[in-house]
Amino acid sequence: MKSEMRFLLAIVLMLVVLVVTNQLFPPKKPVPGTAADTTAVAGQGTPGAAAASGAQTGAAPATGTRTGAAPASHPTTNVLGDSVAAAAAAAQVKETPVTVAGPLYKFTFSNVGARLLAADMLQYERLNHDQRDGVVDLVPKDAGGYLGHELVAGPDTVDLSKVPFQVEPADGLQVTKGGGPKTLKFRYALPNGRLTVELSYEFSPDSYVVHVRGKVSGVDHALMITNLGQGLPYTEADSASEARSMAYVWNHVQSGIHSTLLQKPALGVQAGPYLWAAFKSKFFVIGMLAGQGGESPPQEADYLGGLVVSKGTLPGRPDMAVTQAVHPDGSFGYRLFLGPQDYARLSSLGEDMQDVNPYGWRFIRPVMRPLVSVITAILVFLHNNLSMSYGWVLVLFGVLMRVVLWPLNQKAMRAQLKNMAVQPLLQEIQKKYKDDPQRLNKEMMRLHKEEGFNPLAGCLPLMLPYPVLIALFFVFEKSIQLRGAPFLWLTDLSAPDPIYVLPIFMALSTFAMQFVTMRSLPQQQSSQMKMMMWGMPLFMLFIFLKLASGLNLYYAVANIATIPQQIWIAKERKKVAVKSSAKSKEKE
Repeated sequence: MKSEMRFLLAIVLMLVVLVVTNQLFPPKKPVPGTAADTTAVAGQGTPGAAAASGAQTGAAPATGTRTGAAPASHPTTNVLGDSVAAAAAAAQVKETPVTVAGPLYKFTFSNVGARLLAADMLQYERLNHDQRDGVVDLVPKDAGGYLGHELVAGPDTVDLSKVPFQVEPADGLQVTKGGGPKTLKFRYALPNGRLTVELSYEFSPDSYVVHVRGKVSGVDHALMITNLGQGLPYTEADSASEARSMAYVWNHVQSGIHSTLLQKPALGVQAGPYLWAAFKSKFFVIGMLAGQGGESPPQEADYLGGLVVSKGTLPGRPDMAVTQAVHPDGSFGYRLFLGPQDYARLSSLGEDMQDVNPYGWRFIRPVMRPLVSVITAILVFLHNNLSMSYGWVLVLFGVLMRVVLWPLNQKAMRAQLKNMAVQPLLQEIQKKYKDDPQRLNKEMMRLHKEEGFNPLAGCLPLMLPYPVLIALFFVFEKSIQLRGAPFLWLTDLSAPDPIYVLPIFMALSTFAMQFVTMRSLPQQQSSQMKMMMWGMPLFMLFIFLKLASGLNLYYAVANIATIPQQIWIAKERKKVAVKSSAKSKEKE
């Protein structure tokens, strides 16, 4: 069962118990005069479909293939491609790594094919140390490099991923904090000068965005195909949860954002135009965005033309390439984002890039998105300004939530007590007018009006903490800030507790709350509550066992912080019960 479904079941159960408990004393309000966008898949088809899409955006027909095969209309002609391949073979240039290092990242390129060999995230450690120690690298070890290019020009398909480029500066770049952006340039030219390809990558020290600009000389009506790779490597301790989040995602200009799991790829050509396409894991993303930045939305001519999804070289991984038209002057460009799924950073890119890994199910995203942002900002603020670990921040946050909600809880409990106090009067009316439905209804309406009680008043305020609990679920599932946050014996608050201490503690705290409530109820109601008192904690333990340990910590602390108020309410409930019993005896 997916963690999202486990959590949804837990929320439904808690709400059911909340409503049932509140309705143990519920006089029903009489009625005068009486006795609940499917996800569409972007267009798939043949290369001809991609060609039609490319025509809408000014792209050349996508008739070439990623394997270097010639178009169907020219099955035997690939003069330019053969010339490039022959020149590359004759050159026999040794592959040399070129690094770009900054405060946030270290990128390693190859002079052969201008391919990206490694993308190290310097601020994030790998959490699955049993496989490979060190920082997170967004390029799988055996992938052979990402961001290779192919050029389709008329009948020719040129594989640029294997040709030697001249690199400037040859020893790479060092971008420093507070400094401006710097550019790494790659240039390839055929010895006869018939074809020239230039690529420039602009890096900023405080951003994971790379601005890519290219120039092709010697051909007309060309199409550039950029290999986005085969997905991201596994980096988390909980590989099962990470596997469920591995997907490639795209934002189609007409049909919007869609996602496909790496385990279930849709092989073939998917027609554009697209605003962006990306691979994502649980906490990281590699994305290619239309336009070079500065214009929003991007110009129509800069849209990504189509996606070519084929079988990859890595087991269980598809290979995805993105097509883009080369402008009549030979230029093309796009943006790359290689980094963490930081909501603020992704939002700044525009085109709903923050929804590459959305918060929650589609129907609750409008509510969850701002709520998750606010809660994340509060947790980060407390962490930074109080110099507390995120574990203690969650303890403090759980207590603060109950303090803030104390007045509302008091109001809800008083409404429940009022419902209890009205019970004897209600029973008396029902007994007195049981044979006169019209008079019974009239008297019940009078009682409702005079006493001023509301059967739902004791329930609604108690539901307010649940949106926060739901938002926290997505905070731990998606927020990079809490990834790898340690606490006591835990190494990662965003992962399940490996020895199940917190889920058990959470279940015990739930049992304690139910026990306090049951002890204050009359014998009839307490017998009804016994099943909930024993059943709910066990069910919650099953649901929360595989959820983030931080979520278990928050919910357990919130339960413990609520018990004093529950004890106070239990005492008040007993007092009301005694008074009601005394009044009944007096009338008898």
